[in-house]
Amino acid sequence: MGGPLGAIIGRHPTAAGGDGDGQIGGGGGGGIIRHNRKCRDLVFLVIFIAFWVAMIVNSSFGFNQGNPLRLTYGLDYKGNVCGNRHAKPDLRELMVRYWLNPNQVYLSGIENSQFNLADARSICLMECPVPSEDGLNWVCDYPEGDIRLSMDDWINRDYDYYEFLTSEMRNSSLQLQGPCYPVIFPSVNVYWNCQFIARASNVSLRHWQQMGGVNIDENIIIDKTIHRAINSPSPVLKRYVADIGKAWPVLIVCGGILPVFLSVIWLLMIRHFVAGMTWITVILFNALVISVTMFYYTKAGWIGNDALSVVIGEHDPYIHISGREINHIRAVAVLMTIVMIIAFLSSLAIIRRILIATSVLKVAAKVIGEVQALIIFPILPYVILAVFYMFWFSAALHLFSSGQILRNDCSGNCCSFDLKSNKINCDNCCGYRIHYTRNIGISILFHLFGCYWATQFIIACSSTVIAGSVASYYWARGEISQEIPFLPVFSSMKRLLRYSLGSVALGSLVVSIVEWVRFILEALRRRLRHSDPAPVTCIGKFMSSSSQCCLGCIDWIIKSVNRNAYIMIAITGKGFSKASAIATGLIMNNILRIGKVNVIGDVILYLGKLCVSLFCALFAFLMLDTHKYKSAHNKISSPLFPVLVTWGLGYIVATLFFAVVEMSIDTIILSFCQDAEEHQGTAQYAPPLLMETLDSQGEMQRLTQGS
Repeated sequence: MGGPLGAIIGRHPTAAGGDGDGQIGGGGGGGIIRHNRKCRDLVFLVIFIAFWVAMIVNSSFGFNQGNPLRLTYGLDYKGNVCGNRHAKPDLRELMVRYWLNPNQVYLSGIENSQFNLADARSICLMECPVPSEDGLNWVCDYPEGDIRLSMDDWINRDYDYYEFLTSEMRNSSLQLQGPCYPVIFPSVNVYWNCQFIARASNVSLRHWQQMGGVNIDENIIIDKTIHRAINSPSPVLKRYVADIGKAWPVLIVCGGILPVFLSVIWLLMIRHFVAGMTWITVILFNALVISVTMFYYTKAGWIGNDALSVVIGEHDPYIHISGREINHIRAVAVLMTIVMIIAFLSSLAIIRRILIATSVLKVAAKVIGEVQALIIFPILPYVILAVFYMFWFSAALHLFSSGQILRNDCSGNCCSFDLKSNKINCDNCCGYRIHYTRNIGISILFHLFGCYWATQFIIACSSTVIAGSVASYYWARGEISQEIPFLPVFSSMKRLLRYSLGSVALGSLVVSIVEWVRFILEALRRRLRHSDPAPVTCIGKFMSSSSQCCLGCIDWIIKSVNRNAYIMIAITGKGFSKASAIATGLIMNNILRIGKVNVIGDVILYLGKLCVSLFCALFAFLMLDTHKYKSAHNKISSPLFPVLVTWGLGYIVATLFFAVVEMSIDTIILSFCQDAEEHQGTAQYAPPLLMETLDSQGEMQRLTQGS
């Protein structure tokens, strides 16, 4: 290091008890934790505030332009979103999109056809119609013009007013130009779209032919066209995002409330039952990994008969329709199998070192016992983060659905009977689409980056407060313990808010930028791999894997440096860059000392956070497996996305609470090593509780002597 830090971090109090720059006691100096502080990195605090203003403006655009119904339900031929009560006509109960003209569906599926399925005439219904067993059913257009029926009467008549049609209207209907269309093919509700089954009803088809109707194509293309449209990447992504909105009670319970409960229990057990917690954590982690893997196997259809169903409501059990969501579930099941094997082998590898972790956790247990406010402090950043996530998820749903509804340009035959003008109209009969501009994509990426930066900022603030509280405990020896504030947590929080918010904003920004560089490079790598059909060589695979490994190592190093920088910010009040330099120098000088004590402890803490998050994911699986999320309006397309989001939320909440133990260990060890370095190998400020935890002079010597 560049020189001794005694003036900042601590020396013996002066004989007079209050005159030195680095005094701990006395009334004038206020102690080392309060020494020579001033506002740091203000520029980055201003940038963070400006970023939040931009986040609010960006979100307001989503709230103004977006409609989350678009993520789940389709558009009818008028450009209305099914289920929208503000549409004309009122579609509040009509949520299923049904294509009226089967020949248009067939035409859109032919290779090199100029006609698209989006231009096929579709309306919104309550349920998918079924062919009649002894006649011919009709589905007619929304009642208007000369058809004097209300929407409720139209629904009660099963959408059929064929008997009220004039002769001209009936002739038009027999030409499949409306306003009424025959129900020839059975259909099932697949993600709020009526999926045709290419198995025409013989009775209905015979009646249609006897009435003089035009030829209707019976071909598997009718089935495949709608299936292909429903399972294209864009609708699947929209359904995944919509699942988050439908499963919000699961996110609140399993991603918000449950991890707090589990984390507090874990902290209390660390406080009172530290000797057995390492073993409990390792065993519980493996059990939860196995349980979550088995749930994915169940939903993939590989165990039992509870495979994911794409059909909403009851349907013919002999009709099997699969979706892309099932393939995603199976891919995650394979991934979880690999994770399960690695987790089990890793647990076997660290069994011999678990006793070292126990001795490290004793340090944190002693600190938590002395500064008991640390157990409940994470509730404050948790509440702030919960409010932020509620706002963020709501804004995200609106941003993802904020495209413009525009009419398509089509050249196919889409003539239809217009009830308002009472004649066949071949103009402006093209369908509608939701158009997403490049600006919307940028807004979504900006929103995602804002979520990550804000999350890292709140976690960093929490870590800095904890480090300041633990540092106050360490650097006040027994004879001057009265100088510790009654509530060191609130004193540390006051110092953060007054002096160090800019430094924390800078540190969290560095981590966020590195993560997003990794994300962008990975996206580019995937795009290049899919755009180039040539097989990847072994050298290419090696270079790709090596680059990913290097970026991962850089990310891990930066996060580690940041964590120790927050400790030095809490102790010294320096800016982020200076604190990072101090922390890095201290680590390099004591790498063996810190590594031997801290690595296994960090592994156990990491497993503890995974235990909490995996338990939340398992509970989310159980909640999503109930009838509420398997049918009707709340049916989710797949449990994959809600479970992954729940796991992420559980991990973030666990990180906030486990930081009490993690930062306690790191702060104590860094302070102890610096104390020993300042005083020729003998720590002067280590409290008796730390001495008892280290247990013997031999363990003390191992820490202070290094290699």
